[in-house]
Amino acid sequence: MKSLTLNKKGFTLIELLVVLLIIGLLATISVVALGTARAKGRDTRRLTDVKGIQNALELYFLDSNAYPVVASATVLGVPASTGRLDNGGFVASTGNPTGSPVYMVKVPTNPTPNGASYTYTSTAADNVTACTSSPCASYTLTFNLESGAGGYTSGAHTATPPDVVQ
Repeated sequence: MKSLTLNKKGFTLIELLVVLLIIGLLATISVVALGTARAKGRDTRRLTDVKGIQNALELYFLDSNAYPVVASATVLGVPASTGRLDNGGFVASTGNPTGSPVYMVKVPTNPTPNGASYTYTSTAADNVTACTSSPCASYTLTFNLESGAGGYTSGAHTATPPDVVQ
């Protein structure tokens, strides 16, 4: 009598499903890790932007012995109104500079379009009372972080002189 032997070639359905499940899990983990890395990268850029704005404000202060005056909390980086910092304060970045020197040619904006903008408020020396006429002795610069970076936690933060963001 002849024995029948089956030639087993290929994979079973269960083996294929297990492999697909493992690939799906690895893809999900990769996407989540990439999203977290992107958020940390945006937070690092925010801290760099705030430090740059603070450095420009300190240069302005050295020349003017005061910080720029704004009537109320002002969103920074809007090209039509606060796109540049020169000796006229925060001004529109279109056309020629209103004065010389220019401390910051382009005031940065938040790297996430739907994120909270950087906001500048001129204040008295106590960092609480609004200052609406020169000389303004201080300012507050508010910004938000998504996941935290550089020793800062996620959420809203306020930078004031001399506390330059590190």
